[in-house]
Amino acid sequence: MSPDEIKEIRSNADMIVCGYAFSRTDSSNIRIFQLRAPFHALVMSKSGETLETTMDDVEINIVKGYWVKNHKHMEESYA
Repeated sequence: MSPDEIKEIRSNADMIVCGYAFSRTDSSNIRIFQLRAPFHALVMSKSGETLETTMDDVEINIVKGYWVKNHKHMEESYA
């Protein structure tokens, strides 16, 4: 992924936590990219179910932990 594509992901993110960019899709799912290694990605439902991923189980659990602790900030931006 090019540096310009990473900048675009970062600019369009609704929330960034510990190097992970969180954004909502049109279908209200959450798309997560690791900004240092954007080929590590996760798409999960708003209930937290993994739909698609290139992350291993450890990284998925870490990212979901960030989501649980911080999603209220992303929700506030939609209010």
